[in-house]
Amino acid sequence: MTELVVDYMQRLGESAREASRVLARASTAQKNQALLATADALDQSRTVLLAANELDMEASRANGLDDAMLDRLALNSARIDEMIEGLKQVAALPDPIGEIRDMHFVPSGIQVGKMRVPLGVIGIIYESRPNVTVEAASLCIKSGNATILRGGSEAIHSNKAIAQCLKEGLAVAGFPATAVQVVETTDRAAVGELITMPNYVDVIVPRGGKGLIERISRDASVPVIKHLDGVCHVYVDQAADAGKAIRIADNAKTQRYAPCNAMETLLIHESQVDAVLRPLLDIYESKQVELRGCEKVCALFADRVKAVTADDWAAEYNAPILAIRIVSSLDEAISHINRYGSQHTDSIVTENFTDARRFLTEVDSSSVMINASTRFADGFEYGLGAEIGISTDKLHARGPVGLLGLTSEKYIVFGDGHVRG
Repeated sequence: MTELVVDYMQRLGESAREASRVLARASTAQKNQALLATADALDQSRTVLLAANELDMEASRANGLDDAMLDRLALNSARIDEMIEGLKQVAALPDPIGEIRDMHFVPSGIQVGKMRVPLGVIGIIYESRPNVTVEAASLCIKSGNATILRGGSEAIHSNKAIAQCLKEGLAVAGFPATAVQVVETTDRAAVGELITMPNYVDVIVPRGGKGLIERISRDASVPVIKHLDGVCHVYVDQAADAGKAIRIADNAKTQRYAPCNAMETLLIHESQVDAVLRPLLDIYESKQVELRGCEKVCALFADRVKAVTADDWAAEYNAPILAIRIVSSLDEAISHINRYGSQHTDSIVTENFTDARRFLTEVDSSSVMINASTRFADGFEYGLGAEIGISTDKLHARGPVGLLGLTSEKYIVFGDGHVRG
């Protein structure tokens, strides 16, 4: 690029702000048309998408990208199908924009209520996963927001190919191409500009490694929706059904290792060692999961488990590595989670209603589950159609961030010539 990065990003910001006003007044039918036309464009561009992704994969292998990042980067026919399905699901969701609630008369005679409105322009910064380009764009379009997408340099070819499909979808619906803009420079300075343009950008959503999110949280002058770590737990209670516990703990760890909602620590009640932990060790070993245990675990399975280090309990491995701790009570399990967890997703396996309710109440995480794998903590699985990210913050949005998380509310007042006395 011959254009200076600062000038380029300012141009993107100005264009996005103008496009956001078009999207804010768009009809539901027009927004859905853009989403479905994009789905068609993706379907017709499979060969182009896979070829572009292979360029990124080859470069990333040559640069020594680790297996977890390569898994996130890879596109295949099934993942393209998932992107298409996500677009269709978002199109099928109710449109929250313009919804009016809580209208009521106050003593002065005016009516006061709230209307749901878009945030405006959303900047999204992410690493590896090209499917995020579609997920983020679809939610922004449906919620009436313009967006600036800055993917990782390792996915530049994939993201450009997907961006072309988005442009085709926007054009079919009569939207400006600037409603969704993919940053085409890999210069890291673009991120610094994007997160410091409050005149043009209303919120930043970072999706990536802890280092990226920490940097953005520290340097941004634009509000940030984020989570730093995905240190997720499954606790097998003394009242757990063994069959359920084994299935859930296996799935939570091994269904996929890279996602932030994969289990990193298994907590198991001491009464469940024989019924649950022994068969789980066999499963994990067959799948080549490295096991790290507390003193009790190591005493029982010294030849199968490594001793945990001081850092393991708070580690997000994103890899086939699992920390295991035997606990003597629900209190001990909850205390462990609240001390070492990242307030992302935690699950209890139990048939005891009282224990389940205590877990729901006392575990301070954005998603808390009973008898379900942590891998369900995902916008698609929650029926949001897709997610723009997961927030472990407590203000504005928490948990998987879907359509509602990309909106705000403003007060509206109906009068009939009323004046204040």
